[in-house]
Amino acid sequence: MKKESTISKRKLLGIAGLGWMFDAMDVGMLSFIIVALQKEWNLSAQQMGWIGSVNSIGMAVGALIFGVMADRIGRKSVFIITLLMFSLGSGLSALAPTLAVFLILRFIIGMGLGGELPVASTLVSESVSAAERGRVVVLLESFWAGGWLIAALISYFVIPNYGWKIALLLSALPALYALYLRVKLPDSPQFKAASQNQSASEKIVGVWAKPYTRSTIMLWILWFCVVFSYYGMFLWLPAVMVMKGFSLIKSFEYVLIMTLAQLPGYFTAAWLIERAGRKFVLITYLVGTAISAYFFGGAESLSFLITSGIFLSFFNLGAWGALYAYTPEQYPSQIRGTGAGMAASFGRIGGILGPLLVGYLIAQNISVTTVFTIFCFAILIGAAAVLILGKETKQRELT
Repeated sequence: MKKESTISKRKLLGIAGLGWMFDAMDVGMLSFIIVALQKEWNLSAQQMGWIGSVNSIGMAVGALIFGVMADRIGRKSVFIITLLMFSLGSGLSALAPTLAVFLILRFIIGMGLGGELPVASTLVSESVSAAERGRVVVLLESFWAGGWLIAALISYFVIPNYGWKIALLLSALPALYALYLRVKLPDSPQFKAASQNQSASEKIVGVWAKPYTRSTIMLWILWFCVVFSYYGMFLWLPAVMVMKGFSLIKSFEYVLIMTLAQLPGYFTAAWLIERAGRKFVLITYLVGTAISAYFFGGAESLSFLITSGIFLSFFNLGAWGALYAYTPEQYPSQIRGTGAGMAASFGRIGGILGPLLVGYLIAQNISVTTVFTIFCFAILIGAAAVLILGKETKQRELT
């Protein structure tokens, strides 16, 4: 047990980050697979939207259930359960014969994914010192960019030549290795020390208790706006490129270029978050995302499209890193998993509506410019919530 409790920060980050990376591979590939499925199964725009939305329905359910469970049975146990759900669901979805079966499996994958992400950031937050907590959690989030990059590479080289089923199998198998590593991971010292005498319903009520009401309102608005815009924009990115007149292969190639910009987005956010603070990073990167989304939607030339897409990836994923660092810091240990899970769960409602809205609007012949302008305003609402309701948590000790 003593050996377990002295796990290094680097090893913790590596083990937690690997699972995060494989999750990102799945979500990233989904955006490319939707385009391939549309051609193979002759899907309508609304059906394409439902694939992304069912994923988010599962994430909403998973974030709520597993967030509460993390405060009852521990961060580590939930970490293992969620990755197992995700890995098995992803592998089985490669065998899906129809859209209905594919949607059911996407729901299961979404549950695992939605449960894992807030619990992972909570575990890492509680396992490192206050002075570097924000930076380490943002670096954890940077594994997401690595996963998206691998997804883009697999989609570019594998899907056109070998099909989407092989691509899905490639994403599921390595996750089992991350699962093996995770068994050796210790639970957080904060969870071990916290009192576990509250029921699940008491924890849920506690999130809305007077000391945390303002933080909870702020987080729910922020999560909804960020998730709504992210899944609305990024799940449709390859499809939008095709709509703007580029071939399937070319759209994959351009999205791969844009994906590379996610890494400097994370690293700059990680550098700034312990210097300028959480609020500054969140507001700055969200405003940058909104401006980039506006210009991406209206871009006509290839150079302008790729440039605005690069800035969109840079700012949006930097904001995500700050969001995951900021969320667990709003609550004490007894309700931290519940609070983070509930905020993420409410946010996933935005992830349900975003892709559906895009599919519906495109079916009504609404322009891509108008669609991205809607996301621009949504992101600005999230930034305003942080500005008005948010409190700075830089280097604050967790209780």
